[in-house]
Amino acid sequence: MKEEKPIIFFDGVCNLCNGAINFIIDHDKTAYFKFAPLQSRVADEYLPTSLTKNTDSIILWESEKIYSRSTAALRIAKKLNGLWKLFYVFMIFPKFARDSVYKLIAKNRYKWFGKRETCRLPTEDIKNRFLEMD
Repeated sequence: MKEEKPIIFFDGVCNLCNGAINFIIDHDKTAYFKFAPLQSRVADEYLPTSLTKNTDSIILWESEKIYSRSTAALRIAKKLNGLWKLFYVFMIFPKFARDSVYKLIAKNRYKWFGKRETCRLPTEDIKNRFLEMD
């Protein structure tokens, strides 16, 4: 059965990505989003193989639609509490321009922020926000 809440798929071994997920959880007071690593069976179920094999983008699955890179990040920001939703204004810039900045960060994320050996295990207090993980 498909999840009804939007799902954020992320690189589960990327320190930057895990930090971003922690940030989203802290600023998503209504628990609007669920989460799953791109390296999970859940990702295989919801996403085309081309997206699960290439872990350089955050993916937002929302209302049966898939968003990636800067579009996903800005759509996520739009739903967060506080002033973070104002970042959605950057959607006025062309996708290629937004994504070029996103790709630069994604390309260097392991070098700049490091990498884990395994995907994160959520703590008990946020475990219900994460879909089944391998």
